[in-house]
Amino acid sequence: MITIFEDPEFNEAVVYGFLVFPGLLLIFYPMAYGIQNDDDSKMLETIFGIPNYRYKVWLVRFVLAIGVAGVILLVLGSIANMTLYRFSLLPMVGQVLFPIGFLSSLAFMLSTLIKNGNGTAIVIVIVSFIFFVFAEPLQYNVYNVFLNPFSEPRDMSEFIWQTIIFKNRLYLMVASALCLLYGMFNLQFREKFV
Repeated sequence: MITIFEDPEFNEAVVYGFLVFPGLLLIFYPMAYGIQNDDDSKMLETIFGIPNYRYKVWLVRFVLAIGVAGVILLVLGSIANMTLYRFSLLPMVGQVLFPIGFLSSLAFMLSTLIKNGNGTAIVIVIVSFIFFVFAEPLQYNVYNVFLNPFSEPRDMSEFIWQTIIFKNRLYLMVASALCLLYGMFNLQFREKFV
């Protein structure tokens, strides 16, 4: 094992922060600009031959974007595991995918509302920045989108901390599902997209 940092403060919590940012970059373009580039409606209908294909195809696109981001994060996590700090790879990547999945479903929903890739990109950058600003004051709060489950507070019991993590992940999953469903509902009006 090659270690770059010999700092005792360097731990899993820092690696989690290192992996969240590339994950956000990986899902940014496909989610913000995906609707704008959806000019293949008749071709997709012909290829898939399924009614209401737009919902199924967009759901598959969404899952593929998250899956590809997960695979790339596994590679980045493996590199970090070999060079920075030893940690359990799958739990780390699984935890990183929670905020990434939420922000990607939010970006998908916003892209169906705004109907323009550039406008969606600007709004997503602003919303993500707001979430980052509030990440510090809400550091150990269930409403923190970027809650770091590996950064356990010293003055809190482990049971309460695990409850906060569980509620946070549950809220992120429910919010992701609602954003995804609302975005797919908005796909009915896809023909009006720019």
